[in-house]
Amino acid sequence: MTHFKAVVFDWAGTMIDFGSFAPMGVFVEAFRHFGIEATIAEARAPMGAPKRDHIKTMLATPRLSAEWERVHGAPVSDADIDRIYEVFVPMNEKVVAQYATLVPGAARMIAELRARGLRIGSTTGYTRSIMERVFPLAAEQGYAPDNCVCADDLPEGRPGPLQMYQCFIDLRAYPPETVIKVDDTEPGILEGLAAGCMTVGVALSGNHAGLTPEELAALPPEAVAALRDKATVALRSAGVHHVIDTVADLPALINKLETAA
Repeated sequence: MTHFKAVVFDWAGTMIDFGSFAPMGVFVEAFRHFGIEATIAEARAPMGAPKRDHIKTMLATPRLSAEWERVHGAPVSDADIDRIYEVFVPMNEKVVAQYATLVPGAARMIAELRARGLRIGSTTGYTRSIMERVFPLAAEQGYAPDNCVCADDLPEGRPGPLQMYQCFIDLRAYPPETVIKVDDTEPGILEGLAAGCMTVGVALSGNHAGLTPEELAALPPEAVAALRDKATVALRSAGVHHVIDTVADLPALINKLETAA
């Protein structure tokens, strides 16, 4: 008998959008719309959080905060954050479909988990209006989770546990230790930990590596190892229980965990 009842996956960087490019590019463009040149590193730093929180976190950094005040003549306000967010969401809606390709091996992995009787849930830092563009494209590729809890579905998103609590209800999966949360970012890992779940981080498909499958495959082994180590350190700092390269490696990890249980 399996110990686990369900697995809850993040979307961008974990199940789709290898390298997590869609949100990163849109954050840069949204800031540029307001006369602010954000770097790729600045756009990636808070990845995984609900998108308004992401914008707020970016603007709380000393450089971007000072740049906003220089360009606009006043410190950033909540109203300013709202204005950027209102630009960001429709921009992301327009481009997200271009980045909806499943991570290699993801569809096969889901089929294996379903064959074990596991329920499949999902949470995301995206809004529902963005995810509505993704659902049919993911389904065409063989991925249709049993639920999706979006950042704007509940009063509070990551890194708190509310989205995971909704997954427990939707999936009828409890206690928390029988649910695995899989994510490529620290806020997503913290979300799982806050809910009392086993957490698994993905190191090479997500935000920390930030490469396409082709770019990753072209690297020498030592460069891949360095990227893996960098992502692992960041995920470990959030308290993750286990780290794998991509979701394709999850069935083997679950086999190991079940054997040890």
